[in-house]
Amino acid sequence: MKLIVLRSNLRDALGLVERSSGDVPNLPILKNVLIKAENGVISLTTTNLEIGVVSLVSGKIMEAGEIAVPIAFLSSLLANLQSDRLNLESKDGKMEIKTDNYAATVHGFPSQDFPKIPQIKNKDKQLEVKGAVLKDAIQQVLAAAQISDLRPELNGILFDFSLEFLALTATDGFRLAEKQIPKTQISVKDEEPFKILVPIRTAHELVRNIKNEDTVRICHDENQILFSTERFEAMSRVINAQFPEYSQLIPKKFSTEVLVDKEEFMGAIRVTSVFGQKNNEIVLIIDSDKKNISIHSTDQTLGENDYIIPAKTKGGAMDIIFNWRYLADAIKAIPTKEVFIGLQEETNPALIKPINDSSYFYILKPLMKN
Repeated sequence: MKLIVLRSNLRDALGLVERSSGDVPNLPILKNVLIKAENGVISLTTTNLEIGVVSLVSGKIMEAGEIAVPIAFLSSLLANLQSDRLNLESKDGKMEIKTDNYAATVHGFPSQDFPKIPQIKNKDKQLEVKGAVLKDAIQQVLAAAQISDLRPELNGILFDFSLEFLALTATDGFRLAEKQIPKTQISVKDEEPFKILVPIRTAHELVRNIKNEDTVRICHDENQILFSTERFEAMSRVINAQFPEYSQLIPKKFSTEVLVDKEEFMGAIRVTSVFGQKNNEIVLIIDSDKKNISIHSTDQTLGENDYIIPAKTKGGAMDIIFNWRYLADAIKAIPTKEVFIGLQEETNPALIKPINDSSYFYILKPLMKN
């Protein structure tokens, strides 16, 4: 292999793949990036056996070939080199890196030792969605996600395509978020309804790598799902587990409704949570006779505090306890200026959603009173 590339182009491409490299003691090859030049295309590939990411590099190929080299070394080198024009050449299991005033030789691994990235059997069936739309949807549902060592079905985001919309849903057992992308924002090619659990770690990689202007193509088979743009491809295994049935958990009627300004509410949560660091608890106090709500937290050692903010309320008075971190995650995920909070009883889940937008909701269980 013999290439000429710009350091900036190689660094950007490496940035797309380096976090997908693996750290498995008996598989040191996973700490490497596979550099391949063939058919006029230069690509970088990493994998941790759950996800494999391929990014493309523009450059000049003088001689095709491939070699795997340590990704930490290459990343550090690119961050510190001054020259932008790089000459890369692999021979005898090593890769030479040269500039006008610098030369290095790094020991590599044979490309055949690098794990093969699985391929989708049928790429003719696919969805296309704008990067900004998919990225925002993933971020909104990640607000309710958390890795679980005990329940594998909670370690993923459910991608549920029904021809009418693509719904993304995540839950950690205490909270749940769903975002629907309508069919008007999706281009469908020969695709049929499907439900697939995509690992949370894959979702984080997509958020990190997708640009708003990208067009993201999604195709899958029974074992993996592929997200691809013009710049990179992310092939992920899917989680073979049954996502919890949650439709019956979505509150339909409320005894108390609150409409509050998002930024004022977030500010109140941040301030009052200072007294709730040990138990993560804050109390929403709603008085039906007033045009405000109070946020209260207490600490047996420090003391207590209350924060009153304007709000529109409907229904009965209520005191309800929430994990303030989970509540803050919900409010941050709301894209509108005002937030709707629908409450049932002190022990039943609350529904949090944007105003005049039925495509997103967040369900949060309250905490039990002592």
